[in-house]
Amino acid sequence: MQPSAVPELAHTRTRPIHWLATAAALAAAVAGASFIQPGAAAASKGPEPSAGSGHHRAAAPAASTADYPLRCAPGAGGDREEPVVAQHAAADLDGDGNPETVAVVHCPAGSGTPPDGVYVLTRASATDATARVVATLVDPKDRLTVDDFGVHSATVAATLLGYSSLDVPRCCPDTHKKAQWRWRDNTFVRSVPAGTRAM
Repeated sequence: MQPSAVPELAHTRTRPIHWLATAAALAAAVAGASFIQPGAAAASKGPEPSAGSGHHRAAAPAASTADYPLRCAPGAGGDREEPVVAQHAAADLDGDGNPETVAVVHCPAGSGTPPDGVYVLTRASATDATARVVATLVDPKDRLTVDDFGVHSATVAATLLGYSSLDVPRCCPDTHKKAQWRWRDNTFVRSVPAGTRAM
């Protein structure tokens, strides 16, 4: 047999001292790992979920922070009155994992029943909790008052009280219509709840 042209390396021969050194190094590595092992929560933590994944739900926007498209008349001091949020409720209406707020808003009124507006609010951005109006479900120009308002299973529901003519006193609405809105095809679609009878 012809000898190899490459000189034999020292580490290719195993001796008892090599086995002892390897075993000691392995034991030290295992022991050290048990002391510096991360906690269970840190060890199981995966990648951060995206904003729309539902894992990090943002807080619903506060109805009091929105700039409503409602201009109220000047008050006794001459300054324009601020809209009043009469009712509000939060739910994930569009299925993106973050809740929207629905607000029933009207101008202050010394007497009578002011017309309501119903607005859908979302956060201005992921880092800005200020509410932003993204949809108008009921416009105050329609001269309707909102009753029986609620949000259930991503459906906004209300009874809309109105007037059949200008001769009906503004204190006493004589029309009552039930309505509901659901997010469909990138818009809020209004419908009449099943089983509703005209009044």
